[in-house]
Amino acid sequence: MPFALPDIGQEEINEVVDSLQSGWLTTGPKTRQFEKDFASYLGGKIQALAVSSATAGLHLALEAVGIKPGDEVITTTYTFTSTAEVIRYLGAHPIFVDIDPQTLNINTNLIEKAITPHTKAIIPVHIAGLPCNMNSVLSLAQRYNLKVIEDAAHAFPVRYQNKYVGTLSSDVAVFSFYATKTITTGEGGMVVTANPEIAKRCSIMRLHGIDRDAFDRYTSEKPSWYYEIVAPGFKYNMTDIAASIGIHQLKKAQSFKEKRAAIAKRYLQAFDDLPIILPHSPDEREDHAWHLFVIRLTQDAPIQRNAFIQKMSEAGIGCSVHFIPLHMQPYWQNTYHLQNDSFPEATHAYENAVSLPIYSKMTDEDADKVIKTVRSILLS
Repeated sequence: MPFALPDIGQEEINEVVDSLQSGWLTTGPKTRQFEKDFASYLGGKIQALAVSSATAGLHLALEAVGIKPGDEVITTTYTFTSTAEVIRYLGAHPIFVDIDPQTLNINTNLIEKAITPHTKAIIPVHIAGLPCNMNSVLSLAQRYNLKVIEDAAHAFPVRYQNKYVGTLSSDVAVFSFYATKTITTGEGGMVVTANPEIAKRCSIMRLHGIDRDAFDRYTSEKPSWYYEIVAPGFKYNMTDIAASIGIHQLKKAQSFKEKRAAIAKRYLQAFDDLPIILPHSPDEREDHAWHLFVIRLTQDAPIQRNAFIQKMSEAGIGCSVHFIPLHMQPYWQNTYHLQNDSFPEATHAYENAVSLPIYSKMTDEDADKVIKTVRSILLS
């Protein structure tokens, strides 16, 4: 049993074949449809821009809100490196803060202490699909005139305070469609914003700084060969082949989520008496995408984390670890002189964390096997 597996049906396959036969392989009508459908799904007055990855989307978002060399951007250490590396792309500096030990999300009580005259933005990360305390983040941003870019790679579809992540008052939210995510296009992402100026800048910069994309050029009444470069942009556009998959994945997003939630419910009930810390449950006005199901072994567990993962592997069950904190990674540690004891909660969480399989293609028998194996290992 793998740790994760995409849930691809015949609808996606047929749509990809249609794209291949149509002659539109790069950004074209399918990408436009996917963007329109995604914005409609979330609702609100937003624009959705499909990109080649969530990493690309975060880079575009930071560039669009004006992050410059020497600026500081606050984020969590408990995330994948892409969250921070995009800050360095622009010559700015990530300022890492520790996590809330219950939620594993950024500890909003520590953000204010990290703000300096150089701080220009905050990137909260919705770890595992559980929304951050966005009221606190947005309140601080308003007080200190900071931009907010949500790393929502794990958080589709999920609500916070009865609103979808992506429709809050943040400047930008960025979603991931990587192969292991809640919906997938293989590789890909979506930039969502209610700010038309940010949307325009991201749209231009995602394709070499050209003032109109390939689809516009080849379907408009202007000569197709003519274009203008208005900025030194990037190559971050999504292809129609990828969007073809996304169109149908989007239609299944809610059913996928319900399947993951059902597995999570079974896990929560089955593991309640074990020597582990279970994932934090959202309150009645929040939601959980259940992209990941992260357990943490306690001191009472009869086995350490690495040995636990090995035992699971021997039983034929794939597991993972989310995340190796950035302050423990050589580049970030050495560049910014980071110490483990400066991030005690993230360090402790990492040392004991295991992500169990949770994906929509899992059968009841698969979930039973995970439950039986986990209980066998931890009650031995």
